[in-house]
Amino acid sequence: MATAAQAYDREDAVDQDAYERAFDAAVAADERIEPRDWMPDAYRATLVRQIAQHAHSEIIGMQPEANWITRAPSLRRKAILMAKVQDEAGHGLYLYSAAETLGTGRDELLDKLHTGRQKYSSIFNYPTLTWADVGAIGWLVDGAAITNQVPLCRCSYGPYARAMVRICKEESFHQRQGYELLLALSKGTPEQHAMAQDAVDRWWWPSLMMFGPPDDESAHSAQSMAWKIKRHSNDELRRRFVDICVPQAESLGLTLPDPDLKWNEELGRHEFGEIDWTEFKNVLKGNGPCNEQRITQRRQAHDEGAWVREAASAYAGKHTETGAARA
Repeated sequence: MATAAQAYDREDAVDQDAYERAFDAAVAADERIEPRDWMPDAYRATLVRQIAQHAHSEIIGMQPEANWITRAPSLRRKAILMAKVQDEAGHGLYLYSAAETLGTGRDELLDKLHTGRQKYSSIFNYPTLTWADVGAIGWLVDGAAITNQVPLCRCSYGPYARAMVRICKEESFHQRQGYELLLALSKGTPEQHAMAQDAVDRWWWPSLMMFGPPDDESAHSAQSMAWKIKRHSNDELRRRFVDICVPQAESLGLTLPDPDLKWNEELGRHEFGEIDWTEFKNVLKGNGPCNEQRITQRRQAHDEGAWVREAASAYAGKHTETGAARA
């Protein structure tokens, strides 16, 4: 005769199977998974990892361009750049909020960033050497981000998908700003054109690396696609990005630094050269040109902002007490 504990175990197993079937059916039907819905632990962990890396990238990504706010060549350019950096801070907040709906606090995520237990995009570990780099980041880096992130607007997890709708709209502005800046330089003096070309030469390959490792080396891509967190593989998105950039580069009057780049009529897409994955892995390990600088500045900014967080918390507590007293 089964014990009461065994009966409960069987009942829990039945409930677990029912929850899994409901989850799988919702994903298959392209329905949104919401925070109060049951979800597999691995699905939750995958979302936290991806959303956190995305949020960290937005916050760290403020640094390379903020470096040029005080040196922008005109008031108009300064205002545009300030608006863009402010947008990036907002994107980080949207994404940390989305991660919090999964039960992971913002403090925990930031602690993992500051201690190296979570990553951000390797692209932000490269220096911005000239004003043209601001344009190259806008055109190439934000362009790559849009290519990667527009499909996330259909992510199976509701809060992440909804956050991406607004983020992608703002990223489109950023990409256009970068393109327009490079166009002005490219059509300017020979020195300005050379500066624009140099920036594109340095940012092209890191931009292709932004999509992640090749599909056969990606540890998470296949499962993320099965859960419809992602909709396309790394290599598919990378090819799409190249196809978008080639005609844009021609319009800019700039050359993409890849002698193997060519149109394949049979495949209906561009072929491009081999990416230096050794460099990619080296930067991910913390050995990029600006890895130490980026995370050091991030930790410093977090520490210096402690009084703001404490003041905001005290104000919120006081407001709550006042509301309770009136009630």
